Formats: sequence, C-alpha cells, structure tokens
Amino acid sequence: MCAGSPTYSPTRFPAPFPARFPTHIPTHILTPFSPHGAHVNRIRSLALLGAASLAAGGLTALATGTAQAADVNVARNGGFESGLANWSCSGGSGAVVSSPVYAGAGALKATPAGSDNARCSQTVTVKPNSTYTLSTQVQGSYVYLGATGTGTQDVSTWTPGSGGGWQKLSTTFSTGPSTTQVTVYTHGWYGQPAYVADEFSVFGPDGGGGTDPGPSIPGAPTGTAVSGQSASGLTLSWNAVSGATGYYVYQDGTRVQTVSGASAQLTGLAASTSYSFQVSAYNAAGEGPKSAAVTGTTTGGGPNPNPSVPKHALTGYWQNFNNGATVQKLSDVSAQYDIIAVSFADATTTPGAITFNLDSAGLGGYTVAQFKADIAAKKAAGKSVILSIGGEKGTISVNDSASANNLANSAYALMQEYGFSGIDIDLENGLNPTYMTQALRSLSAKAGSSLVITMAPQTIDMQSTQGGYFKTALNIKDILTVVNMQYYNSGSMNGCDGKVYSQGTVDFLTALACIQLEGGLDPSQVGIGVPASPSGAGSGYVSPTVVNNALDCLARGTNCGSFKPSKTYPGLRGAMTWSTNWDAKAGSAWSNAVGPKVHALP
Repeated sequence: MCAGSPTYSPTRFPAPFPARFPTHIPTHILTPFSPHGAHVNRIRSLALLGAASLAAGGLTALATGTAQAADVNVARNGGFESGLANWSCSGGSGAVVSSPVYAGAGALKATPAGSDNARCSQTVTVKPNSTYTLSTQVQGSYVYLGATGTGTQDVSTWTPGSGGGWQKLSTTFSTGPSTTQVTVYTHGWYGQPAYVADEFSVFGPDGGGGTDPGPSIPGAPTGTAVSGQSASGLTLSWNAVSGATGYYVYQDGTRVQTVSGASAQLTGLAASTSYSFQVSAYNAAGEGPKSAAVTGTTTGGGPNPNPSVPKHALTGYWQNFNNGATVQKLSDVSAQYDIIAVSFADATTTPGAITFNLDSAGLGGYTVAQFKADIAAKKAAGKSVILSIGGEKGTISVNDSASANNLANSAYALMQEYGFSGIDIDLENGLNPTYMTQALRSLSAKAGSSLVITMAPQTIDMQSTQGGYFKTALNIKDILTVVNMQYYNSGSMNGCDGKVYSQGTVDFLTALACIQLEGGLDPSQVGIGVPASPSGAGSGYVSPTVVNNALDCLARGTNCGSFKPSKTYPGLRGAMTWSTNWDAKAGSAWSNAVGPKVHALP
C-alpha cells in the first residue's frame, strides 16, 4: 500500500572506521554504535556508503577473487582444522570452535575486549613482484581482513554490518621486488561481539614456504534424517563431513540442491508422497560417495477449506514489521476484522516467486510456531488470513508464463505451510493483466473454491476499465473476492459522473466507488480502503463517520454528499484499512466504528 509499506529512516550511527585508519585506536575515542533494525531497507543507504568508501580506497569487499590455475594457497591451517597452529592472536583473544563453521570441523572465534581488537595473523612466504588474492569467510559485525609488509601498498577490507550469516571477504595485494614474506590478518572491532572466520586463503605463486596438503575427496555423509514434514516440504539433515566444502542433495536420484551447511529445506513437493533422498559431500578434490538413502513422506494435503468470507466484510492489513504503530501478534487483531492481510510477502531471486519471513525480532520475539497457531485460531473463528504481495516497496514482477507459474506455485506452497486462506495483490508499480490473470487462475486451480483473492489498487489504477488492475479484476471476476481500492495518497480524481472530486470527502469515496460498480465489478467485490488514523497515510485520512456515511450512501442512498449514485448497491462488500496496527495505536476507534456499520449493511 502507499501507506502500507513501512516508511523507514535508517538509524543514525557512525560507520566504522575504514581500513585506512589505524586499528590501534583506543576505545575511549570511539563513538559507540547505535543498534539498528534488521529490515534491509533500513541499512541499504549505509551499505551503499560503505561500498563507496571501499571503492574510494581501491578495495573490493565481499567479492570473489579469481586465481590462476598455477596458484597455490600459501596460508597454512586456513580452515583451523589443526587448532591455532600457524596463527597468533592478540591478547589470547582467539580460539577454535566446532560451531559455527563454514566447512570442515573447526573455525576461528576471536573476541575483542577493551583496547584489543582480537587480531589473529600469520606470516606467509610469497614470491616478489607477484599478485595474491586474500579471502576468508566471516560472521560478525565489522570484521576486517588485510595484509601488511607487502612491499607495495598494504590492503584491508571489512564487513559493513553483521549480515546475519557467512560472508566472503576478499581483496588482492601485490608484493614488492624484494618481498618474500607478508603478514596476513583478520580482526574485529572495539566494543563489538566476537567474530568467526573460516577457510582463510592466500592464493598466488608458490613462494617456496610450503602449503597445506591438498584436500582428499570427502567421505559419505552419515546420520541423514528427515524432519519437519508438511504437505509440500520437509527438512533433510546429516552429520557434517570433515574437509567438505559443500554438499549435493539428491531427490529420487536427481541432484536438486547444493548447500554449504549440513541441512536442506526441500519445498514444492506433492502431498502424501514418499521421496528418496541421498547426500554427497564435495571439495576441491571432487565429489565423494553418496550417503545411504533415506525416505521422507509429506503429510496429506487433503481438503482444507477456508472459512467463508461474510457477505459484508471488514479488511485490515497486519504489519509484519515495527514502524511506530502498535506491534501486534495476529491474536491481538480485533475480532471486527473478517479478512486480515499479512503484509508483506518477500520477493526471491526466482522471477515471480515469493516467500514469507516473519520479523520475529521486530515483533518482540513472535515465533513462527505462534504465528501459525494464531492463523489457525483466526480461521477457526471464521476469519480469513491472507498474504499480501507487494506494498510500496514490493518488487515482485509477473511478466511471462514462467513467472506466473512461479507466483502460483510459491503462493500455494506458503498457503500450505502457514495456513493462509489466499493472497492480496498490492503491486503499486503496475501489473501485467495477461500474466497476473494466468497466475491467479493457476493458484485457484490448486487451492479450490475457498481461495480468497483481494486487491488493493491505487485510485489511478481504477479510473478506467482499460487499466491493468481493472482488466485483471474483470478477468478473474468469477474467483475474485474484493477490490479494496486505496482512497488515499492520491489527490483529486474523476468520479463516475465525470466531475473531479478531492480526497477526504464522502463524494470522493462514493463517486470513485461508482466507477468500479458501473465498470463491471459486482457490488460484493467493491470495498472502500482508507487509513485507520492520520499516521497511517501521507494524505486522505477521513473520520470513521465519513466512511460510514459513504457506506450508507452506496448501500442505502442516504447520508450522501453532493454526489448521489443513480441506484443503490446493498450488496457492497464493505471497507478496508491500513492498518490493524495503526488502528490499535488509535485505540481501535476505526474498527469499533466502521466494523459494526459494515456488518449491519443490508
């Protein structure tokens, strides 16, 4: 929604000192870092700033260097499989741990303390006038990688934030005409938590100092097991294999995934179906033997009818993030709401495909298990919980048959996994009616007649039946639940009588609804979408009294403004708001006033 997507402003905190600054600066002159949110939009500007800083310094961060065929890894014990052999860590700050590891059985964990940045280093033997690629896998905030004593320009690079998982740091350096030894290192930052590093390498010409023995082909994984079965997926896990770089997952003899850790999520499976799985480990020496086969069976899909949407329904968008409105669990949402649109689905790297990631941290520790249980409870109470696709910052695009199928398949998988009753289309950058129609009809074929499909177009999208949104709505009229147009953030618009009306009035709501009612939608497919409070949108908020007057005007022909429809529409579906959270922030004034009005429509 225009107001639907959260409006983020990055938390202001200083970027860490770039690598060109000395790393021995005492902590008393450092500016503390402020905590920041997990949502990617909150840190995007900082990430760009960090990237620019690195570019200015001639460094490449989080990139993959390409070594020549004759190059060798002149670092020793870079996988920390032999403890801290060949390594020296300042102030006893380093230790080898068995978890987390990127590969193999060990990784370095080093903890900054006081004025110690937990620097771990080793001296490698190099060849003069040569170029080397230095890299490592890291976890943690502001982890540095660098080289000194190169005889040319010393280099370093760093992670601008925690990233949440393993990240590859990489940079290159050139040696001077008489340089035979270089010190390479990694370190954290003052006041930051411990960092983890693994698979440290320095690839370049052999300087004569020897290298670690080349890897041997890893053995077969053991302990393969299946868990977490659903109607469309399961989890496969196994014991880590020493010396493995990654793993191949085989389903019924066909390789289907490549993963770095000792588990894999298998999705898109058929319900009540048994599959055979095997896993093999691989490294630079090649692929090892497959594990013993294990069988996994998905649960029964079976009929899973959703509750019927009432004749007159109140729709509310629920925020899967914290933007200043009241943070809610689904169980906190007022019983006045008949349709709850979870905002929002996330795009994946596959065109058209979506996923959903519960913002547990932003929602005060709300767990996925609680979320699923709350969906089930809402459905048991006769409510429809659907997944909204898009929002102001939504990047999902469906422009061909492949992406249409990807949307349908991924949406159905999420319905099976979480119990959603359907989806909401809230794409604010337009849509292709041909392929969106294909996607929604394909989803309908999978989910059945109880599928709930709602839309939340902007006012401009419903001014003409030739618009993509309007065409899509008419194309799927037989399976469409309701179009809740956003009567806000729009300015003045034409009504069905050709006159221009300003937002924030009864006439604006009724004359624009009239376009949809006369353009081919059934009254049961038309709802009025408004903000729950002035904070919910940039403009267009109207009091619940104005909303109720518009509902009376359209359904009964009473309480109209200067515009009065030529006939009444008693089958009008109802009203929608952004959002249940802003409604709760305002004491539920909107739902307590508009809900009873909607439910009392003729």
